[in-house]
Amino acid sequence: MNITEMQAYAYFALTLFLVVALYGYIYHLYTKRKDAEGHDYEEYSNMALDDDIGSTPVKPLSRDKEK
Repeated sequence: MNITEMQAYAYFALTLFLVVALYGYIYHLYTKRKDAEGHDYEEYSNMALDDDIGSTPVKPLSRDKEK
């Protein structure tokens, strides 16, 4: 086995590892949508698509907290 065969095997193993890691990360993102406090940040992704001036806010602000 020479160095080019070892490089080919290492390249294949690294590519396979990165593909598995990518799919694992995507699976993690879709199964754990809420963070530790229970916020679902996927609601905020709609702000990029619906950004008109008359759009309703994702989370309404309360006037009671402003002092």
